[in-house]
Amino acid sequence: MQDLFSMNEAKLSPLADRMRPRTLDEFIGQAHIVGRGRLLRRAIEADRMTSSIFYGPPGCGKTTLASIIANTTHSAFVQLNAVTSGVADVRKVIKEAEDRRKLYGQATYLLLDECHRWNKSQSDSILPAIERGVVRFIGSTTENPLISMTPAIVSRCRIFQFYPLEEKDVLLAMNRALEDKERGFGEQNVILDEDAARHIARIANGDVRSALGALELAVLTTDPGEDGAIHITLPVAEESIQKPVIRCDESLYYDMLSAFCKSLRGSDSDAALAWFARLLYAGVDPRLIVRRIIAHASEDVGLANPTAMLQAVAAAQALETVGLPEARLSMAQAIIAVCESPKSNSVVTALGRCVADAEKGGFGPVPVHLRDTHYAGHERLGSGAEYKYPHDYPGHWVAQEYMPPEVRGHKYYVPSDQGQELKLRERRRGRGIIDE
Repeated sequence: MQDLFSMNEAKLSPLADRMRPRTLDEFIGQAHIVGRGRLLRRAIEADRMTSSIFYGPPGCGKTTLASIIANTTHSAFVQLNAVTSGVADVRKVIKEAEDRRKLYGQATYLLLDECHRWNKSQSDSILPAIERGVVRFIGSTTENPLISMTPAIVSRCRIFQFYPLEEKDVLLAMNRALEDKERGFGEQNVILDEDAARHIARIANGDVRSALGALELAVLTTDPGEDGAIHITLPVAEESIQKPVIRCDESLYYDMLSAFCKSLRGSDSDAALAWFARLLYAGVDPRLIVRRIIAHASEDVGLANPTAMLQAVAAAQALETVGLPEARLSMAQAIIAVCESPKSNSVVTALGRCVADAEKGGFGPVPVHLRDTHYAGHERLGSGAEYKYPHDYPGHWVAQEYMPPEVRGHKYYVPSDQGQELKLRERRRGRGIIDE
């Protein structure tokens, strides 16, 4: 039962905290894991949750679902934050959980917010308790646990991935806040224009906490009109919520960079430019982006269009010379050049084959006719004997063995039938070189 002081404290809490769903029926979104009949919902309703990790972006319901579990379980529920808790806190929780299990037969849930912030020693301190079932661990994180957390913890937990809420879900949460007389603005005459509501929902980008924060700010800072109504128009909504911010953690950075690279390889200029813009907007070092453009100019275009490499290197030089924002034009030009070029991976394939042979070792001496002849007296060692100087022959080419004897006959570079490489293939065929 709440006392006077706790009731006052609740009234002063942010709207997003006051409107936090209390039951599974009130919970918004994530139907793929908590919808009717889904595994996680059944486990919560049966109070049989096993150690789990909730992974997803901010404001999508991870902590809310954990609080629902706390409200519905007959077990003890303890909450820690990985930023402020240490090994001593974990040991205290484990000791109390052991006592509960021995004395009362009661299980203990441990919710750890920002669980990716735990180091190895902190993670190791709780492993035995998870394995013996002393605590049922629930980790909450915005970062990919397979990348950011120790494998020992991850291997003992079931990962549930949360997704950003859809715009209709955010609108539902806002309408509930406007109608709720106990926790929201139901006792006030608040009129939220449809275009204002949609603007807030769109800019919130699936983050209910951000949307409710904007709604609360709009209501609290808007004076009632002559009719006593607080009217939230589109201009008010635009002032109440900031433009969307991409929270580029390590996992999201690699995912966006992967999407960018695959768009380059897939010849989709629009997609590549879209990911390029998002990477820049998220604050990624533009030098990292231009390095990938240069790499893909060889890896995915190569000699099918040699000018793609020139465009890529020129973009890197422009970045160093003029900097941002002007260099964005040069980078965008290089991106389009790589995307629209005919594609060939013959360069990367050739490199992989020759490196694989080199790593096998077993090198013999360099053939005599290919040895160095820049020093006086090389004739006494036979160096360069019988070497044929290509410029002395028609077409500046002559048939001659250049391969190391150990890999003679191996094929590394095989030109494709794309772009400029088709001409290379035809020229090689005229020299008797069969690439098929």
